[in-house]
Amino acid sequence: MSIPDSRPLAVDQPGNTGWFAVHTKYQHESVAASFLAFKGFEVFLPKYLSARRWSDRTRELSLPLFPCYLFLRKGFEHRLNVLTTPGVRGLVGFAGVPSVIPDAEVEAIRRLLTKDVCVEPHPFLKCGDWVRVKNGPLEGLEGIFVRTKSQARLVLSVNLLQKSAAVEVDVWSVERVPQPN
Repeated sequence: MSIPDSRPLAVDQPGNTGWFAVHTKYQHESVAASFLAFKGFEVFLPKYLSARRWSDRTRELSLPLFPCYLFLRKGFEHRLNVLTTPGVRGLVGFAGVPSVIPDAEVEAIRRLLTKDVCVEPHPFLKCGDWVRVKNGPLEGLEGIFVRTKSQARLVLSVNLLQKSAAVEVDVWSVERVPQPN
């Protein structure tokens, strides 16, 4: 069964008011999506195109935008049917109750993928996260991650002086780390 990129795989079910996130096994997103679609679920597996280079060739691959996750409707009331699907680890939620993702959030992702723009995964960083620079001239520095309009900055502070300095960084060159005590 072939999966069309970024399109629902089954018809809308009346009365659905949101989506559920399904956690899948590593690199099993398409397999799980195929089986869930076959079982009659509306499945959304957002994908993006990525050029991968090997020593002898370059190839464009269609990869999941959110690795190990896909979205589906009517997940909670048919939990057993979802959990017994090959490739599925579980439904994302709290205290054993799957959490509903608002239609607007999934629709925003769907609309983004229909536009002719370059979309790719991005690390989830919030303003105020403690981060470390992974590479480049600032490698190893740690500080607070902040955003200003279109820029990402690393704020370095000297607690004793109660002073800080900010430097522009590439978001891809930082990683979240536990904040020191």
